[in-house]
Amino acid sequence: DFYVGSYSIGDRTRAFLKVQDGCDYKCTYCTIPLARGISRSDTLTNVLKNAAEISEKGIKEIVLTGVNIGDYGKGEYGNKKHEHTFLELIKDLDEVKGIERLRISSIEPNLLKNESIDFVANSKTFVPHFHIPLQSGSNELLKLMKRRYLKELYVDRVKKIKQVMPHACVGVDVIVGFPGETDELFLETYHFLNELDVSYLHVFTYSERDNTEAVEMDGVVALNVRKKRSKMLRGLSVKKRRAFYESQLGSTRTVLFESENKLGYIHGFTENYVKVKTPWNPEFVNTLHTIQLTEIDEDGLVRFKFVEEEVLN
Repeated sequence: DFYVGSYSIGDRTRAFLKVQDGCDYKCTYCTIPLARGISRSDTLTNVLKNAAEISEKGIKEIVLTGVNIGDYGKGEYGNKKHEHTFLELIKDLDEVKGIERLRISSIEPNLLKNESIDFVANSKTFVPHFHIPLQSGSNELLKLMKRRYLKELYVDRVKKIKQVMPHACVGVDVIVGFPGETDELFLETYHFLNELDVSYLHVFTYSERDNTEAVEMDGVVALNVRKKRSKMLRGLSVKKRRAFYESQLGSTRTVLFESENKLGYIHGFTENYVKVKTPWNPEFVNTLHTIQLTEIDEDGLVRFKFVEEEVLN
């Protein structure tokens, strides 16, 4: 079960660096352990070599990916031991020359430790953006899903992030329509997320998967009910994203522009994942600029003014 390290170039501005594969968790809705095998990691040496190669290609942002990235270090040399930790991984990556931005793709709340959050807050290159799977705001459902935390831990993680990085973007994965999700339990999730200081949701409608425990569970939710709940949470996500963008207006951020011409505009993302746009200019592609966020346009994207005209690099 040795690990094969790899990276892929998304557009010309960011690369996805896979540092870990497989998962040892037994979530009752998930087939990933069957499909991807046990948790195993690329060697730290190889990850750093790949990161250096990417930076030499002139790519400004690296997104760290894996099936269960917070478990990094397990199976680095084909055994179950953790040779290194996720914290060591991000500390070493922070020292790689030539990378402007490092972003963590998605990390389990129980594996996102205070030390990692504190490190990101003070890091040279890691950006204040976390994507943390929740799946349900009901402890009853979290137990049925065999998740490794309760909602109180999730609240604690978000509070910790916002305490040290008030401007951080926090994204959430959530599943609707899991077996046993009554109207009351769904509303518990809805209200939980509504109160939580998060920036957007990725909403997944539960679908039955062969060879999972959840398929055998009672309390199957009708498909039309699943759809309705999904729509409600997607609406909440729009509201959350808008509120987050509004909270950032007036602030000074750094934008990395992407490579596509979108109907005469160029889009980019700030370090804290606010999506901005400005009239197309090919010279902006894959460049970083200091900007001040000024207003939200009719497409829900943020407009800005340049704080300085020179390119940061």
